[in-house]
Amino acid sequence: MKALTWAAGAALAAGLIAGLSSGSAVAADTTLRISLQLPLKSHLGQNLVLFKEEVEKTSNGAIAVEIYDSAQLYKDKEVPAAVGSGAIEMGVASLTRYVGDIPAVDIFYQPFLFDSEAKVRAAVAKGSPVRGPLDEAIAGTGSTVLWWQAYGGAIMLSKGGPVKTPADMKGKKVRVFGKTLGDFVTAAGGAPTLISGSEQYLAYQRGTVDIGMTGVSGVKSRKLWEVMDTITETNHADIEFIVVVNTDFWNGLPEEHRKLIEAAAMKAEADVRDRMSQIEAEAYGAAKENGMTIYKPTAEELAAWKAVAEPVYDNYKEKAGELGAKVLSAAQAL
Repeated sequence: MKALTWAAGAALAAGLIAGLSSGSAVAADTTLRISLQLPLKSHLGQNLVLFKEEVEKTSNGAIAVEIYDSAQLYKDKEVPAAVGSGAIEMGVASLTRYVGDIPAVDIFYQPFLFDSEAKVRAAVAKGSPVRGPLDEAIAGTGSTVLWWQAYGGAIMLSKGGPVKTPADMKGKKVRVFGKTLGDFVTAAGGAPTLISGSEQYLAYQRGTVDIGMTGVSGVKSRKLWEVMDTITETNHADIEFIVVVNTDFWNGLPEEHRKLIEAAAMKAEADVRDRMSQIEAEAYGAAKENGMTIYKPTAEELAAWKAVAEPVYDNYKEKAGELGAKVLSAAQAL
């Protein structure tokens, strides 16, 4: 516990220097600490800033929000346990980090299932037949989902040329951020390697992997053009992050506070979803300006990817059980 206290103190000092914590924190009745693996300048970080400002304004300083970005306190994979146990009040995690307890969450990584913005929006809407059951299942881990953060479509990163077809992946080590994406890589003949988002840069720099998978906004926020030179715009999966709060802590808050926080969460969710297309366009622009080549696969090349992806659906159905079958059916009906 001493180590956590020291880390929290150090991170708080850094936050104060950066102006993340306001003077209202001293007088606040409630403090919400949020762990984020991405830099504060990333669009997920800026989304948390919007939430912080809204909560502190509407609560007249009764609720303070402290943001610990760039995995200062916890890495992405550690957030579900940290929030669920109450070690920290809130955290941001990739949805797939819950796959160990809830295999069905990887519905969003079924290759090419959500192939339009309209389908994505319908699936991630609060209470939808796809999202609703997943939020309920996550509640069983000790965390309550406050809002979902859009991260865009999954793309591939490489050096020296694009990843046009499965043949270009064969025998290569590939960074993935979820089991289902790993199944996709395996089906294509590659070797999946699970690497946290905050560790991507070094993995590419050191050659730990040959190919990367991420959202294009991450290329910009992490300056991945310094270690990779090509983006293949496959959009083979929809990347979603979720902001969760410890359930016991949440239930212990005054109802008025919960309402204020929920309202700010809904504002933040709508804002990031509505701006995702612009965020991706700007990230592609920044990648080009920094020397990256952007490759868009042809219809034939996409067909080749979809063909090798069939076993991924079979694995999902087998592992995700009744909940998986339920959300897959709902997703296919969109």
